[in-house]
Amino acid sequence: MTEASDTKRGLRKTRTGVVMSDCQDKTIVVRVDRRAAHPRYHKVMTLSKRYYAHDEHNEARAGDRVEIMETRPLSKTKRWRLVSILQRAATD
Repeated sequence: MTEASDTKRGLRKTRTGVVMSDCQDKTIVVRVDRRAAHPRYHKVMTLSKRYYAHDEHNEARAGDRVEIMETRPLSKTKRWRLVSILQRAATD
C-alpha cells in the first residue's frame, strides 16, 4: 500500500451510540447523541442523529451500545459499519 492510503484509512470517523432498530437484515439503526451549546442562548442541548450501519453477522440487538466506523457507501443510506458491541442491553 502507498503511504497516502495508509493515512486515509486512519482518518475514518468513529461514533458511539445506541442501537434503535435491528429489524432489517444485516442493517442496524444507531442513535448517536452529542451535546452542543445553542448559538444565541448558550443553553447546552442534547442533539441526536440516526446512522444506518452494516452488521454483517446480525449480532447487535436493540438497546446495545455499539461503536460504528465510516466506510464506503454500501447502499443508498448505509455509510457506516459495526466495529464492536461495547455493552449489551439489559435483558429481562
